Amino acid sequence: MFNYTVLSYLHRRVYKFCKAVCPICLLSTAYKGRAIVKTEGVEAVTDDNVEGPRPISISDRGYKVQIDKEFFVVLDPVVTGHELLQLAGKVPVERYALYLKVKGDQPVRVKPDERIDLSRQEVERFVTLPLDQTEGLIGRRDFSLPQEDLLWLDHGRYRFELIRQENVLRVVLYDFPVPKGYQQLHVEVNVRIESGYPDSQIDMVYVHPALRRLDNTPISAISSEEFDGKQWQRWSRHRTSENPWRPGVDNLATHFALVEDWFARELQKA
Repeated sequence: MFNYTVLSYLHRRVYKFCKAVCPICLLSTAYKGRAIVKTEGVEAVTDDNVEGPRPISISDRGYKVQIDKEFFVVLDPVVTGHELLQLAGKVPVERYALYLKVKGDQPVRVKPDERIDLSRQEVERFVTLPLDQTEGLIGRRDFSLPQEDLLWLDHGRYRFELIRQENVLRVVLYDFPVPKGYQQLHVEVNVRIESGYPDSQIDMVYVHPALRRLDNTPISAISSEEFDGKQWQRWSRHRTSENPWRPGVDNLATHFALVEDWFARELQKA
């Protein structure tokens, strides 16, 4: 293995002039604790000692950027969404969406030809989302979510959409099963994603078409609300002080488990 002092000196000298292919990066298996792979003029780097997800300027080596859970280094601070998807290995890029996480705001979708300046201080990280195809149609992906929610959605049993309407964000699940005792066997459900999520809680659930019990017993604490051209039945069910929202623990999966319990408990009421 190279002496670190010599390696770092040579790296700075060579990389400063080549700007494309650095033989030191190609030959080295370790550089200051980082495993480096050079691909098409762009370095991919795994770093266990990264402080925060924001892209970091690294002197002559470029800009470090986080895409999903991996870190990459690019030479030019201005890159396109198409280039970032290629860098992350999300190909063909037409089958993926890219979202930019900005400080204090919900992730926003990046168009393939949109140019992003990595030197902007508010840039935190990027998240990719597969554009699943169902019956020839690609569901809407108007915003992104924390990685654990995306994994649950992508590997779950429901077709889903992420819909933004008048700055209101909703996660919609299709063919959601309901217990026996209702006139329906499957419904569409959605929840609102409020600003500050996942630290702020998910509350209530919205159902289409409206659930009705087979015995015609009225369902309590419901109302009607329009969204996405449909009338949804809002179930006003809320967490209690004994069952509060737990940031870092609760997410889409735990909330929809609670929704299943609400549907079951309603049938137990006389």
